[in-house]
Amino acid sequence: MSLYHLYKRLGTIIIIMILITTPQLVNSQTEAPLKVGIAGITHSHVHQLLRRPEQGDIKIVGIAESNRDLAKRYADRYGYSMDIVFSTVEEMIAATHPEAVTAFGSIYDHLGVVEACAPKGIHVMVEKPLAVSIAHVKKMEGLAKKHKIHLLTNYETTWYSSNHKAYEMVENNAIGELRKIVVHDGHEGPEEIGVNPEFLEWLTDPIKNGGGAVIDFGCYGANLVTWLMKGERPISVLAMTQTIKPEKYPKVDDEATIILKFPKSQAIIQASWNWPFSRKDMEIYGKTGFILSDNATNIRYRLDSKETVKSEKLEKRIAPYNDPFSFLSAVIRQKITLPPYALSSLENNVVVVEILEMAKESAKTGKAVQFKK
Repeated sequence: MSLYHLYKRLGTIIIIMILITTPQLVNSQTEAPLKVGIAGITHSHVHQLLRRPEQGDIKIVGIAESNRDLAKRYADRYGYSMDIVFSTVEEMIAATHPEAVTAFGSIYDHLGVVEACAPKGIHVMVEKPLAVSIAHVKKMEGLAKKHKIHLLTNYETTWYSSNHKAYEMVENNAIGELRKIVVHDGHEGPEEIGVNPEFLEWLTDPIKNGGGAVIDFGCYGANLVTWLMKGERPISVLAMTQTIKPEKYPKVDDEATIILKFPKSQAIIQASWNWPFSRKDMEIYGKTGFILSDNATNIRYRLDSKETVKSEKLEKRIAPYNDPFSFLSAVIRQKITLPPYALSSLENNVVVVEILEMAKESAKTGKAVQFKK
């Protein structure tokens, strides 16, 4: 073959390769970002979204916040225009037409956000927990199903590599049948760690937040346990709450212990505003071994009596499984499908609210509350 014909053939191959790959490249580069609105900015977790580097997957189109001073303070800090700030969710929706809304106001306000968004086909992601009560959650669940929207709940621990590694090990029967799950969550206290006053105001309100530490951090354990138990509801819930620092938290509990009874296992959820430091860790015990998720990336385990304890430092999860907003976009764009009782799913978080409400009832009466079938 002559040099001329060789170059010609190579050129043809290159052109074919370009034609094959170009549509994929164009599609990935031209797909419009998900248009996201923000409902409330008093919750300090909103900073994760406002300071998020531009990744091309989402675009903040509007903010609903009645506190103009707070909105202006954050506008100066993060550089968004006050032109996209509206007094109500309804005004924000009408002006900006978001595809999804993320809620960063009080837990009590979550119902109102869903009532505003669902009939218009707008998907919603709320910060944990999903709702303040079973009454609210039933309305939210009904609206989401009727209008066929995604209603997701965001937890920091959803993005922990350690928790997903532990789940996989349980799934693969690495420690045998589950016997006990112990989850620790919390910090020194919201006032102690210096949360912003707008957040502290409703976080310590029994109506707006639904309770104190029992809600704020009890939800993490209920979420993880429901996931590990594949949605199985407990037989009963026994809880004890107390206020150790009434001078700081006179209206709500700051310490809570919740015990969930299952047919062949138990779960203990320890939620506190009295830990000596922040923690979000979990212990999982099976018939033959145990797994300890120490933090987002560190895990220890002992699979049987003959082994010693092994430790692993895991890599962070990759997109879209490492970030709530990439995840939200991927779910709405149908790039991923939520498995049953996934951590962010509606079905999981309905159970979470049921557990928390029963925990509050148990703490009030001093008796275990039987889970209604």
